[in-house]
Amino acid sequence: MNLSQTIRAIPDYPKPGILFRDITTLLADAGAFRQAVDELLAPFANMRIDKVAGIEARGFILGGAVAHQLSAGFVPLRKKGKLPHKTLSVEYALEYGTDAIEMHLDAVLEGERVLLIDDLIATGGTALAAIDLLSQCKAKIVAAAFVIDLPDLGGADRLRAAGVAVSTLVTFAGH
Repeated sequence: MNLSQTIRAIPDYPKPGILFRDITTLLADAGAFRQAVDELLAPFANMRIDKVAGIEARGFILGGAVAHQLSAGFVPLRKKGKLPHKTLSVEYALEYGTDAIEMHLDAVLEGERVLLIDDLIATGGTALAAIDLLSQCKAKIVAAAFVIDLPDLGGADRLRAAGVAVSTLVTFAGH
């Protein structure tokens, strides 16, 4: 199955000029969802992965499924103020302002091998913040895997330049 055909494009969302790539249509298709999870984990199937970290919110869906298949734990990386226990936080720049992601302080142990998962890599800001967060716990980031890459925005290249291996399933030109 061609996964790109299961991803809906929504023009002018969340603002004019943006073509939003919506994976909810992929998730609703049982075959496409299974294929995406299988392809996300395939490069790592024979590696030791202790934890899969998923970025809120679609990274939770994909990351949880990948963690299950790899027999790994799952770590939610959430927007600020959403986790109930002691947290680590990293602030990162957005086009207009800043945002922050957090994880529980005890979610990842020093030396644990972590696979980062999200639905899409665009500019890489959120993913780099997630890598920073995991690195603060002295985790070993094995790789970052995404369903969609928007290469014109340079995020995957930014992660690679930071020393993180990147795996993607579908590429869409533009942004």
